[in-house]
Amino acid sequence: MLFYLGGLIFAILPSYLQHKNDANWASLGASGAVSAVLFAYILFQPWKLIFVFFIPVPAIIFAVLYVAYSIWAGKRGNTHINHSAHLWGAAYGVIVTILIEPRVIPHFLDQLTRL
Repeated sequence: MLFYLGGLIFAILPSYLQHKNDANWASLGASGAVSAVLFAYILFQPWKLIFVFFIPVPAIIFAVLYVAYSIWAGKRGNTHINHSAHLWGAAYGVIVTILIEPRVIPHFLDQLTRL
């Protein structure tokens, strides 16, 4: 629960600071917290399947596509979705997981070499 809440705060903080004087801007950051948990999971199980609209996708492939889409959509704008929160949440998930469990790095790299 603390990991999730930390991800929520970390994900929303940059956007909040950027838009704090904009009365028309609103964001919760919950999807950023979900990104944190998801990317922590991906470090441990990069080849496990994640079902996206009932389509099985390896977690590591999903991660790359998710980050690419979030960057692209964030630059496009006008979606009313805080894509930067998704990216910051993902970053939090990776960074904090590595800080908590440094052995995840060699584990992740080892898993990547196994198809």
